[in-house]
Amino acid sequence: MACLVQVGAGSGGMAVLDLLGRDSRIDTILLIEPDIYKPHNVHRHYFPAESCGRPKADLAAGWLAERRPDLRVEALVADLCDPARAGRIDEMVSRADIGVCAVDNDRAKLHWDWLMRRHSKPWTLGEVLAGGIGGFVHMFVPGGPCFACVASQLQRETKVDDSPPPDYSAPGHAISEASIPASISSVHAIASLHALSTLALLGDEDGRGWDSTTRLVPLRAVPGIFNRALETVNLPFARLADCLNCSPGKGGGDLLEAFECLNRAAGS
Repeated sequence: MACLVQVGAGSGGMAVLDLLGRDSRIDTILLIEPDIYKPHNVHRHYFPAESCGRPKADLAAGWLAERRPDLRVEALVADLCDPARAGRIDEMVSRADIGVCAVDNDRAKLHWDWLMRRHSKPWTLGEVLAGGIGGFVHMFVPGGPCFACVASQLQRETKVDDSPPPDYSAPGHAISEASIPASISSVHAIASLHALSTLALLGDEDGRGWDSTTRLVPLRAVPGIFNRALETVNLPFARLADCLNCSPGKGGGDLLEAFECLNRAAGS
C-alpha cells in the first residue's frame, strides 16, 4: 500500500486526484491546496455551486471519503511556498512514497521539484498546452533530470497567435480575439494520462522501466505544430551537467532563489 502526496486540486488536479484515489494500491493521500472554491470554478469542477466559499482541499477530501471510506486523507489548506507552513509540508512529503504536481506556475513546480529531490521521492507532473491542443506528462525519479533540466530542453517558443494587443484608446480599432482556454475534455485527457503514469511509476520507483522522461500528447492536429492528433511523442531527456538547479555544487536552489528574489523585487 502506498502514500501519495499531491499539490493542487484545480480542475486538472482534482481529476487526477479522483482517479488515483479510487485505486486500491493507494491507501493514504496527503493534499496541499490553498484556494477557495469560487463560482467561476463550478463549470470546470466536480463540486456543486453550493460549495462555493469552502477550501478546495476540504472539498476534495470529502469527495474522496465518499468514494473510498477506507482511504486516509489529510488536507492542508496552504500555499506550497509559504515559509510558515514549510515544516508541515516537509513532513508530509517525507511520509509519501510518490508525489503528484498539479499546479500551473513555474515557481511552485520548482519548489515541488526541490522538495521531491530533497526527500528522494519519484513524482509526476501534467501540463496542458494553451488552448488544449495537447499536453505534457513528465515522470521524475531520484538521480534523474529535474524539472529545470526538462523545462530548459523543451521548445516552448511556438506562437499560435501573432495578432497585436488591442488598442483601447482608438475607437473602432480591431480587437484581437482572446486566447481560448483549454476545454475540460482536454484537461481531463491529460489528467487521465497523468494518473496512469503516476500509477505506473509507483510500481517502478527507480524509473528503469521508462523509455522517456516526458511524453508529449497532441490532442488536436494544428498546422505548423502537430501533424496528427493523439500521436504520442516520447522525449528521453537527460540530466544536464550544467543545470543551475540540480548539478553538483549548485546546491539545488539557485533557480528557486532567483524566483524568490524576483518576487520580492516585484512586491517592493
